[in-house]
Amino acid sequence: MDQHYLSALFDPQSILLFTGSSKHPEAQTPQAKALHSNLNEDTFKGKITRLDSTTTGTLADLASTKADLAVIALPHDEIMSALELAGRVKVKAAIVLSAGVDSTLANAMHRLAQHLGIWLLGPNSQGLQRPYLQLNAGVIGPLASQGQLALVAQSGALTASILDWARHNDVGFSTVVSPGPLSHVKLADVLDFLATDRRTSGIVMYMEGISNARRFTSALRAAAHSKPVVVLKAGRKAAGTVAAQTHSSAVVGSDDVFDAVLRRAGAVRVRSFVELFSAAKCLASRYRPVGKRLGIITNGGGPGVLAADWTNEMGLELGTLSEQVAQELKPLLTPNASLTDLIDVSEEAGPAEFRAALEATARDKSIHGILLIFSPKWGIDPDQVAQQLIEMRPQLKKPLIACWMGEQSVGQARKKLSAAQIPTFRTPEAAVGAFSNIASFYQNQQLLQQTPPPLSSNLASPDVEGARLLIEGVLAERRHILTEMESKALLSSFHIPVTQTLLARSPAEAMMIGAQLGFPVALKIDSPDISHKSDVGGVALNVMSATAIRDVYNDMIANVRELRPQARINGVTVQTMARKSRGRELYIGVVTDDPFGPVIAFGAGGTMIELMADHAMELPPLNQFLAKRLIERSRASETLQEWRGAKAVDRQALEQVLLRVSEMVCALPQLREMDINPIIVDENGVIAVDARIVVGSAAQTSPGRSGKYGHLSILPYPSAYDQIWPLRGGNEYRVRPIHPDDAQGLQDLVKRIKPESRYFRFVSRLSELPPSMLAQFTLIDYDREMALCAVIEEDHLDEQGRKHIRERIIGVSRYVTNPDQTSCEFSLLVDDQFVGQGLGSRLMHSIMDVARDKGLEEIIGLVLTTNDGMLRLMRSLGFSIKAYPDDPEFRLVTHSL
Repeated sequence: MDQHYLSALFDPQSILLFTGSSKHPEAQTPQAKALHSNLNEDTFKGKITRLDSTTTGTLADLASTKADLAVIALPHDEIMSALELAGRVKVKAAIVLSAGVDSTLANAMHRLAQHLGIWLLGPNSQGLQRPYLQLNAGVIGPLASQGQLALVAQSGALTASILDWARHNDVGFSTVVSPGPLSHVKLADVLDFLATDRRTSGIVMYMEGISNARRFTSALRAAAHSKPVVVLKAGRKAAGTVAAQTHSSAVVGSDDVFDAVLRRAGAVRVRSFVELFSAAKCLASRYRPVGKRLGIITNGGGPGVLAADWTNEMGLELGTLSEQVAQELKPLLTPNASLTDLIDVSEEAGPAEFRAALEATARDKSIHGILLIFSPKWGIDPDQVAQQLIEMRPQLKKPLIACWMGEQSVGQARKKLSAAQIPTFRTPEAAVGAFSNIASFYQNQQLLQQTPPPLSSNLASPDVEGARLLIEGVLAERRHILTEMESKALLSSFHIPVTQTLLARSPAEAMMIGAQLGFPVALKIDSPDISHKSDVGGVALNVMSATAIRDVYNDMIANVRELRPQARINGVTVQTMARKSRGRELYIGVVTDDPFGPVIAFGAGGTMIELMADHAMELPPLNQFLAKRLIERSRASETLQEWRGAKAVDRQALEQVLLRVSEMVCALPQLREMDINPIIVDENGVIAVDARIVVGSAAQTSPGRSGKYGHLSILPYPSAYDQIWPLRGGNEYRVRPIHPDDAQGLQDLVKRIKPESRYFRFVSRLSELPPSMLAQFTLIDYDREMALCAVIEEDHLDEQGRKHIRERIIGVSRYVTNPDQTSCEFSLLVDDQFVGQGLGSRLMHSIMDVARDKGLEEIIGLVLTTNDGMLRLMRSLGFSIKAYPDDPEFRLVTHSL
């Protein structure tokens, strides 16, 4: 139970090989022939048993055959019988190397594998490689050299190309896997394994599509939290559709949504095959960025300026030396050197000057990464300059990227740099792009850390039930588009400020409403069949009198009936004009993506929204941090400060509207599309002038799973499980779900407890948790696992001697859903100081309650036979205790839920 469920696939000790009869090699598939070649050339460290699926023998012979992994390379009509045979031998995983298997046969293989308890990579898979095992169980070319980079690709041809590139660039891999489009083992499963694989420090992935957005997003977030993940995705398509019912739907395309998913997951996206190689170079060097300021050292002004221009183009910042560091460096350089912005060491600079500049840039804390550009100069040896970088690299704590321009004279130096794992490029633009990738990783990691609750705290509670009744009424009428009146009523139920709007069914009603509201007013056609009112002359602004209202009303109805004779017309809405003369027109929208569900969009609004195409995006749920970042990513954010004589807008009011929209998206699964356009903001606040909402059936981001938030790709923080309990002695403690900010508190708990307690929990002599394990324990997917921590509040003195109240973690219970999706495995850790006070019982009862809520049927765990206290607790809670057949040092404890 301490092994990953895919260990038999990626770390097999023995293999069962099905490649057809050795007596008739001409009948073997091309995959079988390639597999024989690969396994003969590479010495697999385990045992290989070749088996013919048509062979005859006794059951005793078959029972004596043992294997972890079956590799099947047979004609289509023989694959199922080989799988059956592999199941009888009790293998845990299988690879089907094939081509041309259709979805019907693939689904039959999946059902059989699931029945047999086999994890199936394939069919139509190109296989996998594990260089440390000398395992080449695939047809993707010669075995890669050993390294710490994992490659996952849904294209076999692309996988082979990357491996060919890697061989010529000294890049090694921990794992190479090409599952294919019909594989039972999905990308999410592979990411699950790589997230905890100690041989993998970075992941490069090429993907074409996914089938389960929730599962993929969860696995990607878990992997990216512990190691860098770079993704190249094919199938980018143009944004917008001709029949878009809202502006948001027209502006936002599926590729934009995928960008938002990767940002929120903490991964980095590259746009081209070349960029993927650049990212692979940087990941192989195991750099961890801390910001986006890039210091550029160059011996040529032209290349340096090109790099600086591209730095600005990529959204990075040019890192300049602080005044003190620059003063210290200047005497060590030639008289022609310049340190104004670029660190131009001049054309006369030799190895000593380059090293001095590198040392200075390395110690300047305001610079987050270093790019050193060398262009060939007469009398300067490029190999000696490269040697300075190689000697300095072990001392550097920030990314170092080299650009050796030219070809023949610098070729040898470039090879030396690559051998020393210093990413090296031929052009300044490529080098800057490479740093941009690792800087994006750092920025996206900040988004990954956010786990907002479903409803924004410290804001007034919305009228969720009223909103649901409104939507149900619209759907009961077999309508999907809300009228403007209904849309604004829905916004008001979530406390989003809207302009006062009333419906007039005749010119006389319109005149009376206008007189009551006060002039000027705006008139808009009210029809469930017209999405964009201005396209049919259905909007009139700044109407100044009652007679003007009458004339506009009649003209508007006539124009609309002429242009859209089939449209149903309810009348004309009359609303006050938003008196914000210096306000900025923005839009806030919602689109529903297949398969990732709802996404919130923000940008410049008004009638030219499609033309401006300014849209930043974020997945719900949002919190204040995410709302701020969403605003900052839009081009419209530049206009929100003091701008052309107008005062800076009330950003807090704008952020609160985004939080309210996030509430709507989380609470209303039927909300499919929404436009608030324009929403006008100035220094006094914000008001929604127009709104358009489309409702329908709820999205499902996880096939087969529903629940309250089944429409979301990222589950909100489950604050419903937050409870206060009394502690013996008169105090109290709080039990709540864990979140990423608890990493240090969990580490403190592990350090504080006795060595024996640590051993009972982790079956290890560790004194503290490694970073990868801390990440795994604190940033979790609340859909498939849960961790509850018990905390107390205590006084704490900071470095300045000021007193603060902080939380102290005194216990943690957790479960992880097993691959069968019906049971879960639990663990428990209690601070030694609080043992015997009922804390362990409460944490176990609470975690079992959560598991029941998730529909799980059984909770199980392993307890060391020497852990008497834990075994007593299990008996008191009604657990069944049995011997664990795989290891006599443990007891298997189980409880039905």
